[in-house]
Amino acid sequence: MSPRSFASPLGSFFLISILSARAGAQPLRVDLERGDSLFREGRFEDAAQAYRQVLDRAPASFRAQLLLGQIALLGNHLDEAQQRASRALELAPDDPIPRSLLAEVFYRRDELERAAPLLRAAGREAKARKLESFRGVPPYDIGGERDATRLPFVQTDALPVVEVRVNGGGLANFIIDTGASEVILDPRFARDVGAREFGSEVGTFAGGLKSTFVHGTVDSLALGDFVVRHVPVQLLDTRPLAAVAGGRQVDGIIGTVLLYHFLATLDYPGGALVLRRRTAQNLARFEKEAGADAQTVVPFWMAGDHFVVAWGSVNGRAYLLFVDTGLAGLAFTCPESTVKEAGIEIVESRARVGTGGGGKLSVVPFVLTELALADAVGRDVAGVFGPFPPSLEHNLGFRIGGLISHGFFRGHALTLDFTGMRLFLRPSS
Repeated sequence: MSPRSFASPLGSFFLISILSARAGAQPLRVDLERGDSLFREGRFEDAAQAYRQVLDRAPASFRAQLLLGQIALLGNHLDEAQQRASRALELAPDDPIPRSLLAEVFYRRDELERAAPLLRAAGREAKARKLESFRGVPPYDIGGERDATRLPFVQTDALPVVEVRVNGGGLANFIIDTGASEVILDPRFARDVGAREFGSEVGTFAGGLKSTFVHGTVDSLALGDFVVRHVPVQLLDTRPLAAVAGGRQVDGIIGTVLLYHFLATLDYPGGALVLRRRTAQNLARFEKEAGADAQTVVPFWMAGDHFVVAWGSVNGRAYLLFVDTGLAGLAFTCPESTVKEAGIEIVESRARVGTGGGGKLSVVPFVLTELALADAVGRDVAGVFGPFPPSLEHNLGFRIGGLISHGFFRGHALTLDFTGMRLFLRPSS
């Protein structure tokens, strides 16, 4: 007698239930895999649609909640990012990724004290101590009566340099670099101006080189007509950057985190950094000006605290590019995979020594046929192979195909709108 003869109605019910569950699980798995694939490709809106379809059928999907939170953070939709990250943390209380996501939400809101315990749980003790020091103190408190200020460039090439004052001291030369995160101070300069220190971490810099930096704070940073009080900083040796500052002593770097607090324009043709308060009125005025100038508008996303990424093209091939203005005098660098895909010719005999935040590295210059962001196009632009950190290509969860920089933006006024998450490019007249 076959085993089939012993089947009962209850057994049949369980079998049907299992098969139904498997049938339901298949579309969920397909949608999750599709969402993951789209996310890795940088197609964030399409990925979000796939993850929302998962949640329609499985509201307790940890991965869908987490990735939707990450996509919301990329678009600077902080309320949704917090909601998604909190739900993901409820679903997986021991997973460190939702905590890191929540920490970044609070960090972008300047709720630094709320971010501190989450960073401590992730093993980032020095940064946690720094953020805790802002208890009862508003970070990035922008003083001054004006709505905007203009800092003339001391020089524009190979990188723009402006003069600032730290803690009421004398004028100091700072490079502007969107590839940097917080404001960076040279350690010797930091001691001279009385910066507070909270401990060190190891970071990754050009060429994938590692270097130790120190977390700190300063009481004030004077930028033209603005005085920004209570500023988080990092301490890193900037004196070697004199080579790209016309031989001037470089005491610091203005990075993306500070620019995030303004509607900021790097006006290369006009030779100035223009900082406007992030108000609805200032944005409306600027949008009107940008429309009258027919400026190129490019949507962007931001990963972490400073990885501004936008879709562009390299030799006619589309890539998600990191907008890092700190590649001295040059327009582009990329990983080896892009070199091969985009048909970039690398001649090793042209190799020379360059300098980045982590020290000296070998670089090979090349000429790129075409580099573009929307309808802003550069032809026969100078690039270099070597500075692109190999880990940057995939470590953010999606592929970054290259880094677009100074040489491309040099003929434009570049404005970063962190409210609408858009780049504006006004070409020189």
